[in-house]
Amino acid sequence: MKFGISYSTPYYGTDPDRLMAFAQHAEACGFESIYLPDHIALYPGAQVGALEMPSTLPFPDPLDCLSFVAAATRRILLGTGVLLLPYRHPVVLAKRLATIDLLSKGRMRLLTVGLGTLPREAQALGVDFASRGRRADEAIDVLRLLWSGGADGVSYHGEFFSFDNLCVYPKPHEIPQLPIHIGGSSRAAARRVGRRGDGYFPGGMLMPAERAAQLDLARATAVEAGRDPSALEYTRWGSIDMPPERVDGFAAQGVTRIVVGATAADRAEQFDEMSAFSQRFGLAAALD
Repeated sequence: MKFGISYSTPYYGTDPDRLMAFAQHAEACGFESIYLPDHIALYPGAQVGALEMPSTLPFPDPLDCLSFVAAATRRILLGTGVLLLPYRHPVVLAKRLATIDLLSKGRMRLLTVGLGTLPREAQALGVDFASRGRRADEAIDVLRLLWSGGADGVSYHGEFFSFDNLCVYPKPHEIPQLPIHIGGSSRAAARRVGRRGDGYFPGGMLMPAERAAQLDLARATAVEAGRDPSALEYTRWGSIDMPPERVDGFAAQGVTRIVVGATAADRAEQFDEMSAFSQRFGLAAALD
C-alpha cells in the first residue's frame, strides 16, 4: 500500500513557509506523495452537493504550489486532487506539467483530473458545463499526443481543440507520457478511467456496493478498450487516525494508495499526526 497526504489550502491557509515545512515533514515521515486541491474561481452561493462553499476560500493554483514544493523536497511525488481539466487548455497544460516533471526529476506523476461541479465557474471560463466531460476526454487525448510527439509535430482535430504539426517541448522526465488519474464519483468517471485513465481516485459519499460497481465498471471498460485493467491504480481517501485493520480492508477492495489529511489546525499538532501515522505503518523505516 502507498500512502499520500493532502495539503488543504482552504483549511491550512496559503502561507508558503507552512506549505514548504508541511511537505518537507511529509517527505521525512515517508509519505509517498502530496496532493493539492483545485478551484479557479468561486462565487457566493456556490455549492458542492448540500455544502455551500464560502466564496473567500483560498485555492492557489495547485501546479504552481507543487512546483514550489518540488524545489523544497527531494523525493515526494506530486499530485492533484483534483485538477479541473475542462478549465485548462491542454496545449498550455502539457507544457506546464512536463516542465514541473522535468524540474522535479520525474515527480509530477500523480496528476488526478476531474470535471468540476460549479456551473458558474465553468461559465466564467467560457466552458459549456453540459459538455465538459467530452472536453475533458479530448484534453486527455491532446496531452498524451503532445507529449509523445516528435520534431515533425502532431495534429489533432476534435470538437473542442484543433491544431496541425504542433511541437511542445520539453517532454516529461525520462518517460514518454505522464500518468493521468481520473477523479470523480460517478459511473461516467469510472468509464473514463477504463478508456483513458492510468488510475481511479473516486470521492463522494458512496455506499460500498456502488464503489465496488464503479471499480468493476472501470476494469470492464478497460478490457473493452483493449487496455490492461490490472494496470489501473486505485486511490482512495482515508483518515489519518485509521488503524491497520482499516488499511487491510482497503487492500481487500483493490486499493493501491490511500491519501489522508491532517485534521489539526495547529502546525505542531499536524506534524504530530503525520509522525504518528508514519510510525503506525512504518513509512519512514521503509525509506532505509
